[in-house]
Amino acid sequence: MALVTGGAGAAAVVAGLSGQGTNIFIARDHPAIQYSSRPVADAIVKLNQRIEKGEVKLQLDAPPRGYLASVLKALDIPESSQTLVFSENSLQRAHISKATPRAIYFNDTVAIGWAKGADTVEATALDSTQAVHFYSISQSPGQKPHFVRRDGECLQCHLLPQTHGIPGILTMSVLPLSDNQNEYAEGWAMDHRTPIEDRWGGWYVTGAQVPSKHLGNVPVLHVPKSYVRADVAPKLATAKEAIDTSAYLTPYSDIVALMVLNHQTHMTNLLIRLGWQARIVAHGGPKREITPQEARDTAREAADYMLFAEEAPLPSPIRGATPFAQEFAAKGPRDSKGRSLRELDLTKRLLRYPCSYMIYSDAFDALPPQARTAVYERLWEILSGGAKDWDYTKLSRDDRRAIVEILRATKTGLPDFFTAGQIP
Repeated sequence: MALVTGGAGAAAVVAGLSGQGTNIFIARDHPAIQYSSRPVADAIVKLNQRIEKGEVKLQLDAPPRGYLASVLKALDIPESSQTLVFSENSLQRAHISKATPRAIYFNDTVAIGWAKGADTVEATALDSTQAVHFYSISQSPGQKPHFVRRDGECLQCHLLPQTHGIPGILTMSVLPLSDNQNEYAEGWAMDHRTPIEDRWGGWYVTGAQVPSKHLGNVPVLHVPKSYVRADVAPKLATAKEAIDTSAYLTPYSDIVALMVLNHQTHMTNLLIRLGWQARIVAHGGPKREITPQEARDTAREAADYMLFAEEAPLPSPIRGATPFAQEFAAKGPRDSKGRSLRELDLTKRLLRYPCSYMIYSDAFDALPPQARTAVYERLWEILSGGAKDWDYTKLSRDDRRAIVEILRATKTGLPDFFTAGQIP
């Protein structure tokens, strides 16, 4: 997702990130992977094909929006997913400021980055086996619209320990820059384990109910090297209270969208890393780049994260002011009781039934069979009550039973042990 998209400015910010994730990078052009050369079939590639065939015609609106609204419609990305980031960590950084934040729009597999005055719209798209790829489309009139792949530039900041050593995506919380031009900004990658009070540095956060302590809505500027956390973050029902939002599709940077995005980025990276590891193990060869145990460890990590292990609790209920929460929940398959893994809780945690909706993704289904089975085995170990290393205070028996029942009703390809086992 086009959240950090390369360039010297972005590289400087990323260099100051605290260490999350693994330090082991996977060779992206390994014969089992061939990231740079193997054909991909992500949503942007498919949109290019539809444009070329005349099945889709993108509309170039008056500046500064250009192709933005038309691209979102073609990719089925809701406008309500808009989040606004004003830290200058993108190829579009020359157009990003606190007064003109960059807008991010996303669904489960694609994200669009738009900055007022930029001559391109940026995109990232998840291929089910080949990880995330990076694109842009020119906003210039007179040219036939076409997304161009830009992996080379974007991997400067999208191939990191924080992306699990594969071309991936991340959302960052960025603190103020130092006066010293030789020092890097400080920040860290965010996911659902990050305490709310440590999230959203460099982002606008809007909503009807927002926790009082977080790092959003305050400037990320060159300041003396000291940072004092605000006791209470500035509250914004809409971004109109802080900036001129007339150029944007909505006046919001929805807190619920931010919460979903924080979860989804890390889940995506874990699934891709696991798939790559399993393919390299199966490839074999005289040099063992990845061991079977490493792949099993990632499968375990992915399953635990999928069930929201170590999820940071909400300090207070949250509520957005856009249709995003309703639109997000409406997309989930439901069981006979009307339950869905996309139902939101938003009182103490993100999801009503804490199992990631990314289990329905093509990236999960495309995992090599042995990797997918390893994830299911760990999921079942936890959900059946057999995992002795699991903290059950966050996943009650009722939660476990509901998740299993929903998966049995809505997820194809469950292994026999998952469909026949009992929950004590």
